[in-house]
Amino acid sequence: MTVLPVSGVSAVSPSYLPGLYGASSAGAGTSASQFASVAAGVDALQAAQSNTNALAVAAVTGDLDDVHNYTIAAAQSATQLELTAALRNKAIEAFHEIMRMNA
Repeated sequence: MTVLPVSGVSAVSPSYLPGLYGASSAGAGTSASQFASVAAGVDALQAAQSNTNALAVAAVTGDLDDVHNYTIAAAQSATQLELTAALRNKAIEAFHEIMRMNA
């Protein structure tokens, strides 16, 4: 079985979370820009889910010519959601670890 890569999906640095890869903790200004880029990534996730929902409606009503577009969009938005949730969970775990060190 041959698995072909899906165009537009990066395995190393997702474009919808631009500030997380290669980010430095040099100063307060960079943390503000990192937060802004993460917020933009969440907005991109919401846009991808909205696109998936629109394609789902088009597929059900028969307005979508190629159902593969919906399938790809659904897989991409599901992967984006899983990655975002995993990053959120790791951030919460790190916060709790820091709080345990202070206690």
